[in-house]
Amino acid sequence: MVEVTEVPAAARRAGRSSASQESLEEQVARLQDDIRSIAASLAKLSDEKVSEARSTAKSQYRTLVKSGQHVVDDLSDQVNAYEGQLVDTIREKPLTAVAGAIGIGFLIAVLSRR
Repeated sequence: MVEVTEVPAAARRAGRSSASQESLEEQVARLQDDIRSIAASLAKLSDEKVSEARSTAKSQYRTLVKSGQHVVDDLSDQVNAYEGQLVDTIREKPLTAVAGAIGIGFLIAVLSRR
């Protein structure tokens, strides 16, 4: 009689074990699907962020190029203005300009000997 009661208990345990194993397999399959879905969402989100960052970088690059061009244009204008002033000064005082050039040449010669 002892054997009769033990067999159904063992059968119940085996039935529960196979049912719980199937349940675990289903849960694992659902988790894998969820992980795939999350990975796809993260990939899409990262692609959007990369695209947004690239767009921002291009915009800032264009802005910097424009501002750099403005600086170059301003410096060119200033150099041209100084050149004009220098030419005017030489025309007004040619002897002073020649004396200045001789003095600068002399200083360069002295410094280059050392």
